Amino acid sequence: MGYSPELKEAMLRRLLPPNNESVAKVSREEGIPQQTLNRWKNEAKANGTSTPTGDNADTWSTQDKFLIVVETASMNESELAEYARKKGLYVEQIKSWKDACMNANGGVAKEAAKLNRDLKDSQKEVKKLEKELQRKEKAFAEAAALLVLSQKANAIWGAQRKKKHFRSQQCHFAY
Repeated sequence: MGYSPELKEAMLRRLLPPNNESVAKVSREEGIPQQTLNRWKNEAKANGTSTPTGDNADTWSTQDKFLIVVETASMNESELAEYARKKGLYVEQIKSWKDACMNANGGVAKEAAKLNRDLKDSQKEVKKLEKELQRKEKAFAEAAALLVLSQKANAIWGAQRKKKHFRSQQCHFAY
């Protein structure tokens, strides 16, 4: 069943602020299926029209609030006041939503900068530890080489050394 664009627009006016009538109520009164009304509402949202539900603007989703902030971004004070009246909002609400949007991005930037600093500090620490590990590995390799050389020297000259040492001990006791 096809609906005229005028009817669709009239139904959206009833569903959207400032009227904010429920989908179930409009469906009952007009005989239009709820699925159709919900689809129209979702299409309006996808096209950038703010489509909050409920009478209390504080219960609207963050996406709906953001859409209103975007819609009103280029408006001057008088245009903003008129827009707020049409939507059943207060100018202060829109301004506070705008501030919240701007502060949300600032928090992310600060967190990213902190994470960057932490990453750089960690990378410096890793380099320092790697350098120390290399130094210790070199010292360990040198100590191992000296031990092997010492064992080889003992294997080659160890018997002669012991004999000399033994003779010097005998000479000492002979006097």
